[in-house]
Amino acid sequence: MHPIEELRLQINRRHFFAAGSSAIGLAALSSLAPTTHAHAKSLAEQNGPGYAPGMAGATHFAPRAKRVIYLCQSGAPSQMDTFDYKPQLEQHDGQELPDSVRQGQRLTGMTSGQKSLPAARSIAKFRQHGQSGQWISDLLPHHAKIADDICIVKSMYTEAINHDPAITFFQTGNQQPGRPSLGAWLSYGLGSESADLPSFVVLLDKNTDPQAQPLYSRLWDSAFLPSNHQGVKLRTVGDPVLYLQDPTGATIQEKRKFLDRLAELNSLRLANVGDPEIDTRISAYEMAYRMQISTPELIDLSTESAATFDLYGPDAKVPGTHAANCLLARRLAERGVRFIQLYHRGWDHHSNLPERHPKIAKEVDQGSAALVQDLKARGMLDDTLVVWGGEFGRTVYKQGDPKKFGRDHHPRCFSIWMAGGGVKPGIGYGQTDEWCYNIVENGMHVHDLNATILHLLGLDHRRLTYRYQGRDYRITDVHGNVCRDILS
Repeated sequence: MHPIEELRLQINRRHFFAAGSSAIGLAALSSLAPTTHAHAKSLAEQNGPGYAPGMAGATHFAPRAKRVIYLCQSGAPSQMDTFDYKPQLEQHDGQELPDSVRQGQRLTGMTSGQKSLPAARSIAKFRQHGQSGQWISDLLPHHAKIADDICIVKSMYTEAINHDPAITFFQTGNQQPGRPSLGAWLSYGLGSESADLPSFVVLLDKNTDPQAQPLYSRLWDSAFLPSNHQGVKLRTVGDPVLYLQDPTGATIQEKRKFLDRLAELNSLRLANVGDPEIDTRISAYEMAYRMQISTPELIDLSTESAATFDLYGPDAKVPGTHAANCLLARRLAERGVRFIQLYHRGWDHHSNLPERHPKIAKEVDQGSAALVQDLKARGMLDDTLVVWGGEFGRTVYKQGDPKKFGRDHHPRCFSIWMAGGGVKPGIGYGQTDEWCYNIVENGMHVHDLNATILHLLGLDHRRLTYRYQGRDYRITDVHGNVCRDILS
């Protein structure tokens, strides 16, 4: 075909709009220019407290927190055995759950066929701790040391009654898969403070419970947001990320030249077709290169003091344990990672709860408490929000064998805690009834929690949106209220 005829065929509406986006390629290349945390901080100082170099531009108002560490307790801890003290259960132990308390609320298929629903008192004693006098179970002795630093929310609730939709709801704001995760929304809205690490990092604790619920990558996925906002999972076995050592044996200088040429080729393609995923690909290559340089220093714990290891406990030296991941989370926070998600599995106790629950509580107790203490000692707790909790609660009544009983799923009320980042310390929020079955004061829905988290980071959950398939989406959908009562 004659060159002029070929050119005529190429000039169509699609080609016109694609060619008009050539500036995107230049913008993508400019974004690869090496930047440092100090430079990002300088930009923030020049532009005021609301500035953030994220996709959505500036924050909506001055933030209280810069980052989030979310300690997800997958499987759902029992609230009446951890943070919601119910002395009346001593008298109710063994009694049938009254219909006036249950109020016809649905049960799972695991207990709906039980002829009897006898109440079970807490498997551990509760004591008051700190100047605040917060009640905390003896299953969590190290949490007693942070009683004055945490806000215990005893009135969380959700609509989801099974694990998969419930944890998906917490992480993405919807029970059905396919929505961006909270970390991806924050990455999209705020960008990253780090030039060498992703804005969103995921850590999975080693699983020691054979009945632990599975986890899915969609819980930290970006869904329809640009894919560079998805969580990056650090592995606990072998290298934390694949190909940390270049399998080709190329030097850093050779790798740098290769990526520069590849970025040029991708930018040319981006200018021709206008596909935003090409921009994401360029960023991914660049981030992978930077992580090859920065990650070895991140995971090298030899610089940590003996006092730090004493604080986190002996498990902190064992990769993949909750304590080790909590220590790694602090190191990630120091290096500017925006959202750090930890998952600990094993709280799903439908049977033999009196033996299994203390074991799992011991696995997470010291590391979780040490993280708060460590951040506070380093002056980081004020601008780091720590969240601890599962996807729903547990029933007050016994499931299965009365002697080796478990507790079934209970979405109507459960407990989580929050610390730092503009949250009032040393308080309890919300109340449940004496059966620990219904909320009687200050309920906090999943959407309210996510709205409050965004608010603490300077984002209005109603304005952090992304248009997809003709609709503006947000993590709180059309719901959610900021819980201002817990804000300091």
